Amino acid sequence: MTLTKNGSSVIGEREARLLEAVDRVRSIKDAANEAGISYRTAWSAIQQMEQTLGRPIVVSRAGGPGGGATTLTDECRRLLSLYQDLRRRLEDALSRAWAAPEPAPAGD
Repeated sequence: MTLTKNGSSVIGEREARLLEAVDRVRSIKDAANEAGISYRTAWSAIQQMEQTLGRPIVVSRAGGPGGGATTLTDECRRLLSLYQDLRRRLEDALSRAWAAPEPAPAGD
C-alpha cells in the first residue's frame, strides 16, 4: 500500500520500514541497514518524501561528545502512525473478505 499526494508517492512499505527504523536507532545509516536498503536509497527516499510533503520529516543533530542523532518530526510520526493504522485496517478487511464463505455458483 502506498499513500500519495498529488500523484506523487509519499509513503509505502519501504519508507515505513525505514522511518520505523530511524525512530528506533536514530541514525539514517543504521536504519537503512536495518531496513535492508542502501544509505543512498534511504537518503533519497527521505528527500523524496520531504519534497513531496514540502517540509522536513527528519531532524539531524551533528555528532559531538554525545554523538549525533536523527529523529522523526512530530508530523512524520503522525504520518507513520496513519500509514500503520490504514495498513492494519486494510489487512483486517482483506482477512475478513477471504474468510467469508465463497458463494455457491449460480445454477446449482
